[in-house]
Amino acid sequence: MAVGQVPAERVDLEMIQKFKEEGLNRSQIMDTISYLTDVHGPRLTGSPQSRVAGDWTVGRLTEWGLEGATLEGWGPFGRGWEMRSCSVQLAGPSHTPLIAYPKAWSPSTQQKIRGTPIYLNANTSEELNAFRGKLGRAIVLISPPREVKAWFEPPGTRQTAEDLLSLSNADPFSPRVRRPPAGAPTQSFGGRPGPSGNGPAGGIPSGPGTDAAGTTTGNAASANQGGSERAAAQPDPRNALQISMDKFQLAYEEGAAVVIEAGRGDGGTVFLASATMPRAANSDRENNNPFSRGPRPWAPDAPDTLPQLVMAAEHYGRLVRMIERGAAPELEIDIENEFFSDNLDSFNIVAEIPGSDLKDEVVMLGAHFDSWHSGTGATDNAVGCGVAMEAVRILQATGVKPRRTIRIALWTGEEQGLLGSRAYVAKHFGSVAGPQRGFSAGAGDGQTGGRRRNVYELTPAHEKVSAYFNLDNGTGKIRGIYLQGNESARPIFRSWLTPFADMGANTITASNTGGTDHLSFDGIGIPGFQFIQDAIEYDTRTHHSSMDVFERIQEDDVKQASVIMASFVYHAAMRDERIPRKPLDGEIVWAPSAIQTSSAVPVFAPMLNAGPPSPVAIAP
Repeated sequence: MAVGQVPAERVDLEMIQKFKEEGLNRSQIMDTISYLTDVHGPRLTGSPQSRVAGDWTVGRLTEWGLEGATLEGWGPFGRGWEMRSCSVQLAGPSHTPLIAYPKAWSPSTQQKIRGTPIYLNANTSEELNAFRGKLGRAIVLISPPREVKAWFEPPGTRQTAEDLLSLSNADPFSPRVRRPPAGAPTQSFGGRPGPSGNGPAGGIPSGPGTDAAGTTTGNAASANQGGSERAAAQPDPRNALQISMDKFQLAYEEGAAVVIEAGRGDGGTVFLASATMPRAANSDRENNNPFSRGPRPWAPDAPDTLPQLVMAAEHYGRLVRMIERGAAPELEIDIENEFFSDNLDSFNIVAEIPGSDLKDEVVMLGAHFDSWHSGTGATDNAVGCGVAMEAVRILQATGVKPRRTIRIALWTGEEQGLLGSRAYVAKHFGSVAGPQRGFSAGAGDGQTGGRRRNVYELTPAHEKVSAYFNLDNGTGKIRGIYLQGNESARPIFRSWLTPFADMGANTITASNTGGTDHLSFDGIGIPGFQFIQDAIEYDTRTHHSSMDVFERIQEDDVKQASVIMASFVYHAAMRDERIPRKPLDGEIVWAPSAIQTSSAVPVFAPMLNAGPPSPVAIAP
């Protein structure tokens, strides 16, 4: 072999054909996703519903022949919460049911509330002061109405050849940014909210030219001429959020009966996350930084908050217009929610296909299991769970005998900050302990030459993980993979994708993508990867919304994704060598650890007499 020549990556085309035959012609993925969404419904972390769905998933994986399927506990997380009932009516001068949902961890109304709402129309501190003394036991419309524009571009799109070429040419420091289709209403879009969702509607108030993460959109940028004019035309998102949080704080202090805000989305779709909390007491950081995440609403010692609703933009706008025209709308509101504090821990779902000659090494695949509560968590992320589960089912059905152990893991707590996967990685593989010894954590914040250097406390099992593959960007088919800056993996993945070029998957990009569970692995040097997917309707209709439901799933796309994930996991399990790694920049400390694998005694016993029948009984 010539010096510097890279040996060709072996690709088992015969096995790939078997995967395609099983995954495309005998797929069970839509049935799996239907059970997770239609039967079990939303899976908010800590809720009894998530436990019942977890028990069903353990039963299904066991039925397929995986070993050690269990709910592996992590925690503490905090209080569970479920929405029991919610009725919001326009009771006068005419009657109309209104589309609205409580935020997660919002309390119930003490009783049915009836009254004329107060529109808290304030854009400055001076205007806000005029409402002091008026909000006690009031129904408060707390946000401005949103302009709802027509859609002149489809809300669902696929990545074009030009999009994929741009991804292929991106450098490692070009993070993926999801943007709305050209010409679409910019206020309908938003990035993933922060881990707590701890702001109005779980993010920064959006307006013309900004998404819900406060990022200038392409449409808004093109509408202005020149950088200085563009900067002048854009509102300061920090000021907007500060006023918004001041409004909430005033409502808390005065004891409003319920707070209502206009949701992102249109056409009756409502996007939402967790309840907005009062400012932390005696904390300058919390009081002065409107972007601070603040107290978590699920914390056992969380301060009392107010009942909070997010209403469809069109219905909210009507109420504001009625008030402005002196029509005095009368609302009737009844919210019943329930908190659960008997068990503050959560769980991850883990199961394995045992390996053979390299069984002490592991290839992992997974997705996050938890979701929000207004929809059924279909595209975010029963799709990812369904694809990962279908991938291991395909491997079992085709009689694969992997060299390395294949481990599926489905995470809770992702929506609150990747909590489940971070806990799992810390328990089994290691964690980042802090700045490297010899570097100051004061001035310079543990940095040298502009780079922070960490201490990594790693377990022996860290060296045994080949890779982790994740899926969490909606229902769209796989178009390739993000290298996450790991250029050594490029020739390997190029070979693995070649057989799927005819299925639309042939793009490899050096750029990073964030916001989901592969980061928990990548952060401590284990190769962690997220697949490139078509966004379809993810940001425009389904992500964290009331329309994140089974009907939005694209069957052909999820079948394709299942076959590709099965192939990637199989080839990673069969290679002579593990997937190459990026070097860790910092000090590495090896800590002995008694690693508990998925075959350990389950932390959670199955929930008896809760919800639908047992997993095996309801499986077809």
